[in-house]
Amino acid sequence: MANTLEAGANDYRFRLRDGLLGAQMLFVAFGSLVLVPLLTGLDPNVALFTAGLGTLVFQVVTRGRVPVFLGSSFAFIAPILYGVETWGIPGTLCGLIAAGLVYIALSLVIRWRGVGVITRLLPPIVTGPVIMVIGLVLAPVAVNLATGHNGDGTDVLVAEPLALVAAGVSLAVTVAVSLLGRGFLSLVPILCGVLAGYLVSLPLGLVDLAAIAEAPWFAAPEFVAPSWNGQAVLYMIPVAIAPAIEHFGDIIAIRSVTGRDYLKDPGVDRTMLGDGLATSLAGFMGGPPNTTYSEVTGAVTLTRAFNPALMTWAAGFAIAFAFVGKLGALLASIPTPVMGGIIVLLFGAIVVVGMNSLMRSGEDLTEPRNLAVVGLVLITGIGGLSFSAGDFTLEGIALAGVLGVVLNLVLPQTRRGD
Repeated sequence: MANTLEAGANDYRFRLRDGLLGAQMLFVAFGSLVLVPLLTGLDPNVALFTAGLGTLVFQVVTRGRVPVFLGSSFAFIAPILYGVETWGIPGTLCGLIAAGLVYIALSLVIRWRGVGVITRLLPPIVTGPVIMVIGLVLAPVAVNLATGHNGDGTDVLVAEPLALVAAGVSLAVTVAVSLLGRGFLSLVPILCGVLAGYLVSLPLGLVDLAAIAEAPWFAAPEFVAPSWNGQAVLYMIPVAIAPAIEHFGDIIAIRSVTGRDYLKDPGVDRTMLGDGLATSLAGFMGGPPNTTYSEVTGAVTLTRAFNPALMTWAAGFAIAFAFVGKLGALLASIPTPVMGGIIVLLFGAIVVVGMNSLMRSGEDLTEPRNLAVVGLVLITGIGGLSFSAGDFTLEGIALAGVLGVVLNLVLPQTRRGD
C-alpha cells in the first residue's frame, strides 16, 4: 500500500490548489535564475521567460515524469562574460544555441549506445579539470566586479571602499546562510546575500531608485536574436561538455529523493534532450542556457512534494513575471559590487566542483597518463593558449576541453604493475 501511495505521489496531477506550492518552487530558484543574466549582461526578464518556457518543453519531452525546474546555468557565467566582451550578445547567443545542440547530440548517442559510452568518452579525469578551468579562467573578473570595476578592470563604476562594503556584506551573508540556515532558508542563500547587499547599498547611494519608478508595470521582455558566429560556436561546444555530464548527477539526485528511477523512465536520453532543447530555445530568444536546479531539488526534498505538476505552476509564474517591467528595473538596479561579491563565491564553487569530481573518481593524479591529461588541460585553459589554422581558432576553455577529450582517447592506458 505504501509503495502504491508513493507511486501516486510521483504522478503528474495539475491542480489549482497547488499554485502556492509552485510559486514557492520558483521563489527558491529565483535568486540563482536571475543572477546569471545580471552578471553577464543578458536581460533577467528574458531569463525568467526562457526558464519557464524551457521547463514546459522539458516536461513535454519527459512526459511529465520528472519534478525538476530548469533555470540559468552557472557553468556558463564565465564563458558568456568572455563571449559578450569578444563577440557581443548576438554572437554569443549563437554559441549558446550550439551548446544546446551538444546536449541533443549526446541524448541521441545515449539512446543509440547507452549511458556508458558517454562516461567512457568523458570520464572525470577530463571533465574535472575542464570544470576547474571554467571557474579559474575569469577569476580576475570576479575580483574586478567586487572592487567596483567593470569586468576587465579598465573602468571604475563604484569607489572601491564602498564597493568592498557592498560586496563583503553580500558575500558574508550568502556564506552565513548557506552554513547556518535551516529549513527553507537554507535553500535561498544567494537570494539572502543579494538582498543584504542591496539593503546596505541603499544608504551608500549605490542604487538608482528613479529607474524603478519610471519603469512600466507591464512590459515585454527585451528578446535578442542571435547572429551567426563560428568562433563562438567553437568556443561554447567544449564548454557544454561539463554541464552536460553534470546533468546525470542532477537526475540521480532527484531519483534518490523521489524513489523513482528516472534513468529508465523517462530515460536519461529524454531528460538530456529536454535540457538541450530548452537551452537552444533560450539562445534563440536571448536567454542564458538552462540546467536542472539543485535548489529546487532541495525544496522537493524538504516539502516531500513530488508532483511534477508543481513545476508547471513554477514555469507559469516565471513566464508571467517576465512581463513585469518594474521587476526587471528592480533587478537591473542591483549594484555591480553586490553581484561581484556573489560571483567570487560562485566561481570558487565551480572550481571546487571540478576538484571534487577528480577526487571522487579515485584516480591517482600523479600517474603519468592522468598527470598529462589534467596538467595540460589546466595550463592551456588558465594560461589562455590558442591554436589557429586560417580562420579557425581555439583558445582558453574551448581548447582545454578539446585537448582533454583528445588526450583521453589517444594516450595509452598505464599497464597495471608498471
